[in-house]
Amino acid sequence: MESLTSASSTSSLLSLRSQFSKPRTPSVGFIHWVKPKPKPKFEVRRVLETMNNANANPNANAAAENDKEVKLWGGRFKESVTDAVERFTESISFDKELYKQDIMGSRAHASMLAKQGLMSMSDRDSILQGLDEIERSIENGEFVWRTDREDVHMNIEAALTDKIGEPAKKLHTARSRNDQASTDFRLWCRDAIDKTVARIRHLQVSMVILALKNEGLIVPGYTHLQRAQPVLLQHLLLAYVEQLERDAGRLLDCRARQNFSPLGACALAGTGLPIDRFMTSDALGFTAPLRNSIDAVSDRDFVLEFLSANSITAVHLSRLGEEWVLWASEEFGFITPSDSVSTGSSIMPQKKNPDPMELVRGKSARVIGDLVTLLTVCKGLPLAYNRDLQEDKEPAFDSVKTILGMLEVSAEFAQNITFNQDRIRKALPAGHLDATTLSDYLVNKGVPFRTSHDIVGRSVALCVSKGCQLLDLHLNELKTISPVFDEDVYEFLGVENAVKKFSSYGSTGSECVAGQLDYWVTKLEIK
Repeated sequence: MESLTSASSTSSLLSLRSQFSKPRTPSVGFIHWVKPKPKPKFEVRRVLETMNNANANPNANAAAENDKEVKLWGGRFKESVTDAVERFTESISFDKELYKQDIMGSRAHASMLAKQGLMSMSDRDSILQGLDEIERSIENGEFVWRTDREDVHMNIEAALTDKIGEPAKKLHTARSRNDQASTDFRLWCRDAIDKTVARIRHLQVSMVILALKNEGLIVPGYTHLQRAQPVLLQHLLLAYVEQLERDAGRLLDCRARQNFSPLGACALAGTGLPIDRFMTSDALGFTAPLRNSIDAVSDRDFVLEFLSANSITAVHLSRLGEEWVLWASEEFGFITPSDSVSTGSSIMPQKKNPDPMELVRGKSARVIGDLVTLLTVCKGLPLAYNRDLQEDKEPAFDSVKTILGMLEVSAEFAQNITFNQDRIRKALPAGHLDATTLSDYLVNKGVPFRTSHDIVGRSVALCVSKGCQLLDLHLNELKTISPVFDEDVYEFLGVENAVKKFSSYGSTGSECVAGQLDYWVTKLEIK
């Protein structure tokens, strides 16, 4: 190899160096670092020039201001908010989902105002007719949602003013966006809870039907993901039905607690006008008005509780997903999902993946994250209303959308899987699943439990050394461990015999499970 310090190399380097006219930074070895030229600050200049030109042309600014609609709250303001503030503070991009609830609340409020003499009956009729037309326009996709009108409440009220004129300006009497937003959101959450409970019921029915199709099938029961005791598959599936029942119960409890009306609490202090909050509460299907006006506008416990209940449901669904993903693997091979609920690989043609349940497992993180988001929003807020509470909608919308999807696809999966009974039966002998039942046998013979535990442990150790099952041990081998063993011991050995011996309430015994199934078939009205 030619030396790097040869004359030709040195000459080449000197020639290369001579091409640069400016002094260079000190070199390291033969690598020369060139200090980059500073970039001209034309970007900053350009921004400043743009601002100066705009300031120098007040007519352009005035034209832009004139394009903006005067806010319904803008009486004390001389200037419009900037475009950046408008974009940052608007919520119409997501809270338009509350349009039905907003119109419903406005109908009830207008009717109450008319009854209390705070508007005429003809004004009420104009408002109700205008709201009907706006609702139809929204549902037909003809309504134009405007960002400069900020939110769903202002969009609908401004559109009503455009449509019917002066009477619309009376609608906001004795009402603030604070109590209006809380009322709309409570109504929306109430509807969302009803939908979620209906999806939970559907999944419960799917699980019970799956259990009915697999009568008598015994599977390994696991603790610590190690084989523990034999259980009926029906018993295992009904465990998830029980979890889902608690999920539905939490949601219904949450619904009962949230079903109180904030409407008429106004900004925070109520009003001196002669309104009837009980009338609007009844009209909207609430139990009663909230007692404290400050609490009414600042409380978001009802959303937190709802998202908390959704999070627990999501965890249950994630656990179900995890179980079925494991059972669909070659290592377990306990279930085969149909093609209709499976996906393939883009590179491995043999693959058949239980992707829906993997996504159920993954999407639980979103639902939990939505709860954490709202908890964090609320944790530092003083009373009463703060604009931070605008951030309550998107987490709730996402939580509900996600949990409804998780429930739907879990039910779909339950309806499209097959349990591989031969594979499961062949897998049952491993793990000495009848060991605890053998311990029960000794206890029935008068042996203290701790002693029986030790005896069975030594019996299992003997099986491990011989490579056999407890059922395979000869009676004389068992007697060498304990003289208590007798011929009737074999009635307790083997997974089928073990399952038959379970008799306590709620156990995996055949009669107990049959009773559980009868209960759920009746409760869920399964025909």
